[in-house]
Amino acid sequence: MNKPLRIGIVVGELSGDTLGEGLIKAIREQYPDAEFVGIGGPKMMALGCQSLFNMEELAVMGLVEVLGRLPRLIKVKKQLVEHFTSNPPDVFIGIDAPDFNLRLERSLKDAGIKTVHYVSPSVWAWRQKRIFSIEAATNLVLAFLPFEKAFYDKYNVPCEFIGHTLADTIPMDTDKVQAREQLGLSQDKQWLAVLPGSRGSELKMLCEPFINACKTIHSQNPELGFAVALVNAKRREQFEQAWKELAPELEFHLIDDTAHNVIAASDVVMLASGTVALECMLLKRPMVVGYRVNAITAFIAKRLVKTKYVSLPNILADQELVKEYLLEDCTPENLSREVMRLLDSDNQAMIDKFTEMHHWIRKDADKQAANAVLNLIG
Repeated sequence: MNKPLRIGIVVGELSGDTLGEGLIKAIREQYPDAEFVGIGGPKMMALGCQSLFNMEELAVMGLVEVLGRLPRLIKVKKQLVEHFTSNPPDVFIGIDAPDFNLRLERSLKDAGIKTVHYVSPSVWAWRQKRIFSIEAATNLVLAFLPFEKAFYDKYNVPCEFIGHTLADTIPMDTDKVQAREQLGLSQDKQWLAVLPGSRGSELKMLCEPFINACKTIHSQNPELGFAVALVNAKRREQFEQAWKELAPELEFHLIDDTAHNVIAASDVVMLASGTVALECMLLKRPMVVGYRVNAITAFIAKRLVKTKYVSLPNILADQELVKEYLLEDCTPENLSREVMRLLDSDNQAMIDKFTEMHHWIRKDADKQAANAVLNLIG
């Protein structure tokens, strides 16, 4: 009998776990007995993906932050290479986490294993010469956005534009009343969603400006509610500690749920830059983006970034639809001022553009990704 399809797969954070879940389901529609092994999150593991390490091992942001974890990351990579080369999969898929996965993919490709990198690194935005190391590490890149494929085509690097899974799963219109009912939030007041990130390093940098911005907003709009999405117990504890230190007099509704539901229940969103900004765009909620990193990481990034914007809605639109307050501009004053402006506006032009862009990237991405992977296997 033929052996079942065996696929190596590694993700490094919750957004990658969601992509992995969709990809596993789509591949199993054609190959029900396909096996998946590597590093998965809870959604992938629930589908039977064998995880050799905890996904949290890879959830590190910032150049300086990575240095402290480097010995452990090197050890994890070495053990994965040994595992996959001693028992080669039909294909290896690295989902996002490019600093780790591209190095792993290069080792596996050199060993004769076909490799796919799912989610293009922001190579079009900074360190553009990485395109050559991506080419050396991968047989195929799966890209969310049309301008990403255009960049790869310019260098003749194999790439497929598959659309974005979030654009497929999020409806064109979302029910704010239902979302509030689900989360137990009052229907008769405005709500600000406060999303300081899913990683410990992000909360470390963003709790202070976000919470202090809420203090300022509360002084001007005491009836406004604050809903905070926290992805796990560690992040809840981290936020609670910052809340206790900075603004114990404020009332935050801490919600152990995905950002999706908290965004859907809100009138305006204050969020960390990342995939969540795209999710907020697809849910059609006005937002302001804030982000800070370690000072050394910021110093290096300022000299390498080639794009005008960092949030995906702005990059996709090629215009500043959403205010971005980054690094030293990520202050309570800037954030609170923009939140108040959004609360006092109808924001219809922004919402109309969000809807247009939603259509651009709605392509049944899970199925497109699965087909691209299976075609590569042959």
